[in-house]
Amino acid sequence: MAEPIIELDGVQKVFEVRRKAGALRRERRQVRAVDGISFTVPRGEIVGYIGPNGAGKSTTIKMLTGILNPSAGRIRICGLDPTRERTRLARRIGVVFGQRTTLWWDLPLRDSYQLVRRMYRIEDARYARNLAACVDLLDLGPLLDVPVRQLSLGQRMRGDIAAALLHDPEVLYLDEPTIGLDVISKSRVREFLRAVNAERGTTVLLTTHDLTDIETLCRRVMVIDHGRLMYDGDLAGLHAVGESERTLVADFAYELPPVDVPGARWVRTEGPRQWFAFPSSASAAPLVSALAARHPLVDLSIREPAIEDVIARMYGEGAATEPV
Repeated sequence: MAEPIIELDGVQKVFEVRRKAGALRRERRQVRAVDGISFTVPRGEIVGYIGPNGAGKSTTIKMLTGILNPSAGRIRICGLDPTRERTRLARRIGVVFGQRTTLWWDLPLRDSYQLVRRMYRIEDARYARNLAACVDLLDLGPLLDVPVRQLSLGQRMRGDIAAALLHDPEVLYLDEPTIGLDVISKSRVREFLRAVNAERGTTVLLTTHDLTDIETLCRRVMVIDHGRLMYDGDLAGLHAVGESERTLVADFAYELPPVDVPGARWVRTEGPRQWFAFPSSASAAPLVSALAARHPLVDLSIREPAIEDVIARMYGEGAATEPV
């Protein structure tokens, strides 16, 4: 087991809000954005940190970077306290917030990168090497002389990701890194992040609503809801907790009434095609054998469950009623 580079122990963040309680009176109320979260992330791991809007994901990231101070608990990043050693920590982490840019709005992208180089005091050779790699893998060459304000959201996101990696951070926090990107750009960014993790050993904590990012990049996923950690494990375990189902699609030689097959649930019929649902943890082999023994089959396919459906089921049906 690699050494932990991110450590949280009983971390809480409480905000005090005021709301109207009458014509002339306001009352104070405490809101727990993060409620006693504990976890560690080993060096070199890519972890997905997901949940619905308002679950506490961005608040957690802001505490990990030192932007917000925790109300209670202990945080260590690279062995440093983000609150007390924020300046030292800044040289060892990179951050991308999808809705906010770290680039200079009126400067060309190239000049923004020069300012980043000066801020982090990056050696010329290392800066040139890292910039060339980012420009190549993220297709930034045509954009280097374009002012940031003229970039599309997707172009700016690619520019922000490059800026966050110029100083070789040990930890990279990504908050919605593929927002606004088209399918091709998303694929390019995912390949880039995979390469950065493999070649540099960069630890990545990823929050996203595009769950293809999670399936493509992460072996481990954490699910947070109402500030509490509801699941921490691999994707297969997430499917088990969410009681997800795979789908068997069978094309018969001719139309049949709904077929009853042990171990599966009939879903629907369209002409000679029928859909059957069965638990993700179960093997499809007995179902296929049972169908083939009783009916003439033309074709078969199996569709894996979407993580979106798994998480929606967790929230909607309370599959994870207790935090881990």
